[in-house]
Amino acid sequence: MKRKVYARLLEWKRKDNGSTAILIEGARRIGKSYIAEEFARKEYESYIMIDFSIAPAEIRELFDYYLHDLDELFERLQLFYNVSLVVRKSIIIFDEVQFCPRARAAIKHLVKDRRYDYIETGSLISIKRHVKDILIPSEEICVEMYPMDFEEFLWAIGNEVLMPFIRKQFEKKKPMGDTFHRQALDYFRQYMIVGGMPQAVEKFIHTRDYDEVDYIKRRIIELYRNDIHKFANGEELRVTAIFDEIPSQLQRHEKKFRLSALSEHARMRQYSDAFFWLSDAKIINCCFNSTAPNIGLRLNEDRTTLKCYMGDTGLLISMAFDEHGTEIKELYRKLIFGKLEVNEGMLVENIVAQMLKASGHKLYFFSKYDEDAENRMEIDFLIAKSRLTNRHNISLIEVKSGDRYTFTSLRKCRVKYGQYLSTSYLIHDKDLKIEDDIVFLPIYMTPLL
Repeated sequence: MKRKVYARLLEWKRKDNGSTAILIEGARRIGKSYIAEEFARKEYESYIMIDFSIAPAEIRELFDYYLHDLDELFERLQLFYNVSLVVRKSIIIFDEVQFCPRARAAIKHLVKDRRYDYIETGSLISIKRHVKDILIPSEEICVEMYPMDFEEFLWAIGNEVLMPFIRKQFEKKKPMGDTFHRQALDYFRQYMIVGGMPQAVEKFIHTRDYDEVDYIKRRIIELYRNDIHKFANGEELRVTAIFDEIPSQLQRHEKKFRLSALSEHARMRQYSDAFFWLSDAKIINCCFNSTAPNIGLRLNEDRTTLKCYMGDTGLLISMAFDEHGTEIKELYRKLIFGKLEVNEGMLVENIVAQMLKASGHKLYFFSKYDEDAENRMEIDFLIAKSRLTNRHNISLIEVKSGDRYTFTSLRKCRVKYGQYLSTSYLIHDKDLKIEDDIVFLPIYMTPLL
């Protein structure tokens, strides 16, 4: 499985040359351990991989007893793992480092020693029980890893030519043409349904059996539920309530998360920690309301009003259709051909959020309620330009599914806030076109924004 984070690791190795450690953070089952070991195997003469989720107590205790004597520490690690380390040519991987906070804190001393390089991988890195009583090392660089994106999915199925062509047409703002658009859309629907969890993608490649793919995804969902019960630290009920409610909330037209669905008297102050837990676990992507689409999206952030998207759309599909007796193959066949009698907008908007997040954007939407219909607006996403100027920094993004839609809010917002706005996009399942200064963008081009 070729992953883009590999290039980031290469850059870190070349530029930092042992002066820092790198932490790969992300949700469970997205391939962190795999890519760390693949990098170590290809780029170093030797490596040791310490999986702290199963490492015996004697290995954990090394980081309590021998930080003052690194010669002894390294000797014992080499003996235990039967690996010879070579100065400046070997790397040590701290896999699932959240299970040994002391080892994470030791990075400061290990990096200062400069003998070897260090990669850490972890999930739920920031929750209290995993950082209690330790000093987070300043020598640690954090890189977030996400489920496989569309281009990585294409690589996995053996297609390395389609995305460069998509990128070329996007940059030229030219349509793909009927044949290539249909091909790209067919692949994208496969990607949306299978999702970006590497185990599910691998199963799809080898079997093309959606029953088996769905089984893998449901196992991952169950793993997430177990994590909630094990690590949510007093917030288990609230976290579970939010997690279970996501599909029905996204099914709604507005898609804003209504706490009243959890409890009649629910308030954000009661549930904010639960949302944070799910976001920190990278299970969900939170999208907050920005009360004005201008230069400071975060300055106008309303954290009491949010949308809650699943981190992986393939998992959302398995969550949304989990009734016993559902014929999975028929369900997935209808999804592939767009024939499912369901609000497909929930899936399309979720995967757009997933792609924007993986591309480095913070997620914001714009919602303005007014008794005067002319001032009432709902914009699905707002993104800022990478280089801010005095004006025209924000792009409006509307996401549409199906053949019939309007974009009244987009037009009203462009009229009222035009001085702040850059290019506006309407994301749909048709080919690229530009009309009335709005770029109608095929959904598979979203990662290029």
